Amino acid sequence: MLIGALLTPCNIYSGLKIGWSFNISIIALLLVAGFWALLERLRIAARLGAGEANITQTAASSSANIISGGLVAPIPALAMLSGGNMPLPQLTGWVFAVSFLGIWVAWYLRGSLILRSDLPFPTGRATAETLQEIFSHGREAALKLRVLLGSAVTAGVLKWLDSGAHALPRPSLGFLLPATGKLTGYGGVSAKNLTFVFDPSLLLAGFGAIIGFRAGLSLLLGSILSWGVLGPWGLSQGFITAGADDPTLSWFPTMIEWLLWPGVAVMVAAALTRLLLQAASARRSMSALGGSGPAVDADGAGWPRLIGLLTASAVVVVAQIAIFDIQWLIATLAVPIAFLLATVASRVVGETGIPPIGAIGKVSQLTTGITAPGETTANLIGANVAGGAAGQSADLLNDLKVGHMVGTPPGHQVVAQCFGVLTGSLVGSIVYLRLIPDPVTMLVTEEWPAPAVATWKAVAETLGDGLDAMPPSALWAVAIGGGMGAVGAWLQHRFAPAWMPNIPAFGLAMVIPASISMTMFLGSLVGRALERHVPSLAQRYLIAAASGLIAGESLAGVVRALLGIVAV
Repeated sequence: MLIGALLTPCNIYSGLKIGWSFNISIIALLLVAGFWALLERLRIAARLGAGEANITQTAASSSANIISGGLVAPIPALAMLSGGNMPLPQLTGWVFAVSFLGIWVAWYLRGSLILRSDLPFPTGRATAETLQEIFSHGREAALKLRVLLGSAVTAGVLKWLDSGAHALPRPSLGFLLPATGKLTGYGGVSAKNLTFVFDPSLLLAGFGAIIGFRAGLSLLLGSILSWGVLGPWGLSQGFITAGADDPTLSWFPTMIEWLLWPGVAVMVAAALTRLLLQAASARRSMSALGGSGPAVDADGAGWPRLIGLLTASAVVVVAQIAIFDIQWLIATLAVPIAFLLATVASRVVGETGIPPIGAIGKVSQLTTGITAPGETTANLIGANVAGGAAGQSADLLNDLKVGHMVGTPPGHQVVAQCFGVLTGSLVGSIVYLRLIPDPVTMLVTEEWPAPAVATWKAVAETLGDGLDAMPPSALWAVAIGGGMGAVGAWLQHRFAPAWMPNIPAFGLAMVIPASISMTMFLGSLVGRALERHVPSLAQRYLIAAASGLIAGESLAGVVRALLGIVAV
């Protein structure tokens, strides 16, 4: 729980910055192994067991994964539309309720997805292999921990200096443009206006190293198309609004109001198409299995799971009615929709390792838009139920895969997950409210791009006001972007061509500043160079080093932001 409380702010911070988070299961394993090795050396603790390490990793990952409960997407989007944040007690209770539902969905699905289907769950398998490696090669684990901590300290110090009086320079990339530093023909727009500046963020570089060169290059291409081509063209045509007439200022807040439409369309269409294709493939594979394998209730916990699922469902329904004043029928319908979509998402995670939480939320938003047209709060909160349940379900199923491989009783992991969710709900809510006290003015800005917030807010507004409220240029952008995303996802699923960009990353680049995409590309480029020229070193330490950069900078950024709020 302490490790989860320490690392939960990292995902809150990165989620609001770039809309992505990272799985902390392996980091938690390294931290607990190093900490327990110290206790054992001091002779104040017995040797750590593999099952105990699995329990630690389960509780910590569920805490850090609390952002799937809505803290970086639907909840801030609702706050922007309503004008303010929820009080801490209500926010904590709500985030816990939707995440708690996901725990019982996961335990209910364990038999079919892990015992019978034996899906690979790549993230869980990688965690299990790391756990087994730690207990067979203690020295290797210690070296990885030192690399992680060293990179974390480096990134933390750099972030602390950068956010203080000695801010690092962020030079404009106008040298890539004509000699005047302007994009002639578009009213004299500077590179800084278009967010083409260097961002010295080791967190972004670490993310780039983890996502890989293909995704990093896709971000770069997406940023060039959106901020270097579509943006200036839209400015010249008048359907994109310019900012203040100052070449040293960023125009991100005004330009994103239009650019988010093609970006959102690409991401949503690609995610939904991929989700449907993978669900169809999973159904065919299940038919091929013919029902062979262990029984669903092989862990002998049928009644406890059913009672827990019913209790969690009732809690979510009551919370929707009490906190958001949602009509009881709509609140009740949100639960079976969430269960169905969480089941689909969990199977996708089992096969690919990628949780399609964004797509799940959009499907739920569309469903709620039909059952409760024009009700923005019900739209966002109903989708929040589906996304939160799917996120925690996928996280616990990865942990249950680890437990299945090392022999940990699943009931113990469920208890650990509950305590982890409790920790994450409290810590995550406190950190979010302290970081973003005024979401209306602070979010969807260059400082806090919050692309997931922009996406959920845009879909809710569209479903609430109707397509007639959108300008014609945005409708064309949605149609073209949606077509590109769907075709790209189909090609990727059907043929998996090596030359094709990563479609979700390409779309993401349209809703974040170009500076973020470029730094992530540089990180992926460094990672690719290390993998090519020193493959053994990269295989052993690249992920640990990159994870440390993410953790170090995000923790330093959170602390600096909180201290600034306290000082005010």
